[in-house]
Amino acid sequence: MRELVADRVPFVHAVVVRAHFPTAVSAGDDAIVLPDGSIEGFVGGQCAESSVRTAALGALRDGRSVLLRVLPEGELNFPDSPGAQVVVNPCLSGGALEIFLQPLLPSPVVWIVGRSPIAEALAELARPLDFAVRRAADGQGPAGATAVVVSSHGRDEIAAIRAALDAGVEYIGLVASHRRGTAVLAEMELTEAERRRVRSPVGLQIGARTAPEIALSILAEIVAAIRTGGLTPAAPTSSGSGHIAPGPPDGGPTTGSSVRAVDPVCGMTVTVSPDTPHLTVDGEDVWFCGPGCRQRYAEKGPLPQAGTGAAS
Repeated sequence: MRELVADRVPFVHAVVVRAHFPTAVSAGDDAIVLPDGSIEGFVGGQCAESSVRTAALGALRDGRSVLLRVLPEGELNFPDSPGAQVVVNPCLSGGALEIFLQPLLPSPVVWIVGRSPIAEALAELARPLDFAVRRAADGQGPAGATAVVVSSHGRDEIAAIRAALDAGVEYIGLVASHRRGTAVLAEMELTEAERRRVRSPVGLQIGARTAPEIALSILAEIVAAIRTGGLTPAAPTSSGSGHIAPGPPDGGPTTGSSVRAVDPVCGMTVTVSPDTPHLTVDGEDVWFCGPGCRQRYAEKGPLPQAGTGAAS
C-alpha cells in the first residue's frame, strides 16, 4: 500500500468487518484491489472475490467508500446494515460477509507555470485543498496533471500550453486579460477541440482583484470541474508502476474497460479479470464466477433457471 501511494496508483483497500460462519475469512482480513481488477490479499473465495472486484471498481470510479454485504441465497440471520450495498451470491458456502471498501486516490495534480504573485498564491492555496503542486520552474512537467495554470506574464506561455495539450490535460488556464489571451491562442492556431481545453481568462467571476483572490477563483473553478464536471487526470503514457497485471488469456476483454459478464450457471454478474474462469464455446468467451460453475457448464451446459446475480 505504501508503494502504491508513493507511485500515485489508485486502489481500494478492502477489509472484512463481519463474517458469518461458515466462511473462510475472519473480521480483519484484508486485500487491495488495483485499477485493472487484480486483487492482492484475501477477503473470501473466488465467488466473493468477484463481488468485491465489481464493487471496488465502482468505488474507484465514484471515489466513495462502500460497505458491501455479500449474502448467500435464502434466509439468514445476519444483522442489517442500513446503507450497505447488498450482493446475493448464489455460490457462497452458506456464510455471509460484510466488507468495507475504501478507495485511496492520489491527490489531483496542478501544474503551475510561472513565478508571478498569482502563481505563488495559487501554489500556497492549493496545498490545503489537497492538491499536489508541481512547478515548471522546478523542472517538473504536466504529465498526469489534472489541471495546468500558466501565469508567467508572457514568458514561455505558448510552449507551456502546447506541452499541456500534448500531455492530454483537459483543464488549461491562461492568466491573462481577455485581449491578450485571445491573441496568444490565435497565434497557436489551435484546433477547435484544443481550444475548448484552454480557458482564458481563467477562474470563476467573483470580482477578484488581489493575487490571492484570483488564485482562489482559479482553484474554485478547478474544484467545480472535478466535482461536477468530471475532470480527471491526464492519462499517463505508460503505467510506470509495475503494478498492472497482464491482460486476460486468449485475447479476452481487459479489466481496464470494466467488462462485465453474467455467469450462465448461477446468474451472477462478474467483472472480467485476468484470472476469471472462462470457456470458449463456438468461438465465444463464456465467463464464470468460479471453477465450480465452469465445470458444471462444461459438463451440462447452462442451467434452465439461473440464479439472480445481485440485488440492491
